[in-house]
Amino acid sequence: MEQSSIILFDGICNLCNHSVHFIIKNDPKKKFLFSSMQSESGMALLMKFGFSTTTFKSIVLIENKRVYTRSTAALRIARHLNSPVRFLYTFIIVPAFIRDFFYNIISANRYRWFGKKDVCMIPEPDQLSRFI
Repeated sequence: MEQSSIILFDGICNLCNHSVHFIIKNDPKKKFLFSSMQSESGMALLMKFGFSTTTFKSIVLIENKRVYTRSTAALRIARHLNSPVRFLYTFIIVPAFIRDFFYNIISANRYRWFGKKDVCMIPEPDQLSRFI
């Protein structure tokens, strides 16, 4: 069985929540587990890897005991999803500083463009096993 990877996401961000639902629907091997950064388990993982527990500017992927953020995390997630999304991983050849330039623009404006919730998302009952 393939080892699970953990995705830490901003639980009040609408874009992040929609992304989590998209990943779940397109992750046939159930490779990914999820935790909002605001949850106890999310905070513990953020602290373990030296990230802020008050400011959430990037998705965090923990894969094979390594940590990835920003566009690298997003692309590494995409490569495990159903086609055609998996082909986005080819953008990994673009230098990270260029990819992250665009990632940071979206990240800085995500609440304004996509909105946010007052509280973290609550997983659907059939998705609970995917959340830590």
